[in-house]
Amino acid sequence: MLQIFIKRLEQIGEYFVFVGEVIRSFLRRPFRFAQYLSEMELLGVNSVVIILLSGGAIGMIFALQMVALLQPFQAEIGTGAAVAIAMSRELAPVITTLMLIAKNGSAMAAELGTMQVTEQIDALESMSVDPIHYLVLPKVIASVLVFPMLTLLANVVGSLGSYFISIFLYGIDSASYMDYMFNLLKPKDIYTGVIKAAVMGFIVATICCFYGLRTTQGAKGVGDSATKAVVASSVAILVADYILASLMLGWIYQ
Repeated sequence: MLQIFIKRLEQIGEYFVFVGEVIRSFLRRPFRFAQYLSEMELLGVNSVVIILLSGGAIGMIFALQMVALLQPFQAEIGTGAAVAIAMSRELAPVITTLMLIAKNGSAMAAELGTMQVTEQIDALESMSVDPIHYLVLPKVIASVLVFPMLTLLANVVGSLGSYFISIFLYGIDSASYMDYMFNLLKPKDIYTGVIKAAVMGFIVATICCFYGLRTTQGAKGVGDSATKAVVASSVAILVADYILASLMLGWIYQ
C-alpha cells in the first residue's frame, strides 16, 4: 500500500513537471499556427454535433425537473432563469468537458501513445524536435480556446431546449419567462462558466498528453493509457470545478 501511495505521488510530481514544460513552451518559437488551427478544427468543429445534442438534452431535462418543482408554488416563470444560471455556471462547462474527454481526450492519449510505442517520439527527438512543443502545445492551446466556445454553445442550446419545454409543453407565458430569465442572469454567470471551461481544457489536454507520452507495452499500453487519461481527467475536472466554484462564489455575489 505504501509503495502504491509513493508511486502515485511520484506520478503527480512528474505531471506537474510536465505542465511546467508545457507552460515554458508557450512563448517558444516557431509558432505553428497551421497546427493550432488544425487541432481547433479537430477538437472544436468536429465536436459541435455532440455538444448540440448533449447541451439541448440537459437543458430540456433540467427544465422538466424545474417546472415540476416550481409548479406547486406558481413560480414556473423562474424555470428559464434557473436553467440559464445552472447551465452557465456549472452544467455547461462540466458536461461539455466530459463529452470532449470521451471524444477527444482518449484520442489524444491514444495518438501520442501510438507514436511513443512505435518510436516516432524518439525519431522527433533525434531530429532535435521537442515533442512537447511540436505535438502537445497545439493540443493544449486548441483546448484552452475551443472548450469555452463550445461551452457557450451548450449554454445557448440548453436555454433553447428549456424554452421549448416550458413554452410549448407547459404553456408558460413566453414574455414573462424571458423577462425573468434576463433579469436574473448576469454576465458574471457566463464569465464563470467560460473561465472554468478554459481551465478544464488545459487540465484535460495536459493530463491526456501526459499519459500518452508515457505509454509502454505496445498496443495494450495504448489502451491502458487512454483509459487512465479519461478517468484521471474526469476526476480532475470535477475537483477543479469545486475549487473554482469556491473561489468565484464571492466574486459572483459582489
